[in-house]
Amino acid sequence: MSDNSAQKKHSAGAEVSVRQHDIRALICFAAAGTAITHVNWPDADWLLFFAGLLVGIYTVVSYFLIKRRMLSQHKTFDHFMVADAALVGVILSLCDFSVLPTIMFVTMVQFNSLINGGLHKWSIDTAALVAGIVVSLVIRVPEWQYSSRLEINAVSLIGIFIYFCAYALYAYNRMRRLSEQVKKLSSEHTLYKLKTYKLARYLPPTVWRAISEGREQSLTTERKRVTVFFSDIQGFSTLAEELEAETLTELLNSYLTEMARIAAKHKGTIDKFMGDGVMVIFGDAQSEGMKLDALRCVSMAIEMRKKMQELQARWYNQGIKKPMLIRMGINTGYCTVGSFGTSQYMDYTVLGTHANIASRLESAAEPGEILISHQTWSLVKDVVMCRDQGEISVKGLTHPVRIYQVVDFRKDLGKGQTWFEENMTGFSMHMDLEKIRNYDKNRVIEMLSSAADRLKDKSIK
Repeated sequence: MSDNSAQKKHSAGAEVSVRQHDIRALICFAAAGTAITHVNWPDADWLLFFAGLLVGIYTVVSYFLIKRRMLSQHKTFDHFMVADAALVGVILSLCDFSVLPTIMFVTMVQFNSLINGGLHKWSIDTAALVAGIVVSLVIRVPEWQYSSRLEINAVSLIGIFIYFCAYALYAYNRMRRLSEQVKKLSSEHTLYKLKTYKLARYLPPTVWRAISEGREQSLTTERKRVTVFFSDIQGFSTLAEELEAETLTELLNSYLTEMARIAAKHKGTIDKFMGDGVMVIFGDAQSEGMKLDALRCVSMAIEMRKKMQELQARWYNQGIKKPMLIRMGINTGYCTVGSFGTSQYMDYTVLGTHANIASRLESAAEPGEILISHQTWSLVKDVVMCRDQGEISVKGLTHPVRIYQVVDFRKDLGKGQTWFEENMTGFSMHMDLEKIRNYDKNRVIEMLSSAADRLKDKSIK
């Protein structure tokens, strides 16, 4: 058993001792004292005397049996309280129901029962008190005389005074301990929240939300159509050899901080950081539909590319003259999403061919370029302008993959637009002004003009 557990157990035992032994013993001792002081000397009522003496012996024996832990405290406490109530009933009957002792002892028994067990315990102890009175009536019928003897009233008053003072002291100590525990719990809660915040930085948001909300079962593996994003900094390994460790750490952390902020802005799940590489998933937990997931991913990539230009200027002012550009790859398809690993270590990620394709597109991209697959392009083409880059062979696949280069949002191209693309029923066009040769320019114009004239003359029903 740990030290903390032992300390808690000892503290709990001390609390039980105060409540179960010291306070209940006061009632029994007061009852025994009342019985003995009620005896008229020299014409002693030996039955009453021995009843008081036996109650006193019973109190001492039961007190030390439990105090020395010879009996289980919690299991015997209720039984002793029932016996206490019955003995008090016997003493009150043998004392001819003197008014002041009767009122005080009935009050103490019922108050003690309500404090320690509520109405259920109160009903049991009250029944035991009545049973004790009934049993004593069989032995001797009380004379029902009012007694005004000072010593009887004094013992009763002293007993109830000590009883309520002891309970007040117990309540005060309990409230003080509770106040200390609340302060300790508040301090531990603050420390826990701080540790939780630190731990959350090392876990994907999807995993952290599931754990904090008690939904670990939701992290089970399943097939989902997701959009996967990969990026890295071209030539970062060479740069790492040239820079000091502190400078490299500051540079990398500033870069990853900005990339993570942009990913969170577009509701992407950061799967992992791999040095300067970043892997982000869209559609695993906060899916808004395949089309919007893909659009959010491409929008994130475009914003990351723009942010990289700002970082270049910042790093240049810090003495890093070699330009650093990121290359990015995006693919959409069905992957296995969930937790993988052992009982000691689990990792939340995506596995599958389409995740591998996204990684291969990132490797094939030029510095500053965003390459997307045909599946992703088909979902974002009406919002994002892309250039067809043909097909590339991907390791692990028997068939080539058609890829597209992301240019920018169509709404942001304006007069500087060099790429035109449109697809509808009966009409399809894509034109890249940067790739048209000078000697083909007039021919392209003639073809477009001829097509426009034929369309104007055509009567479409």
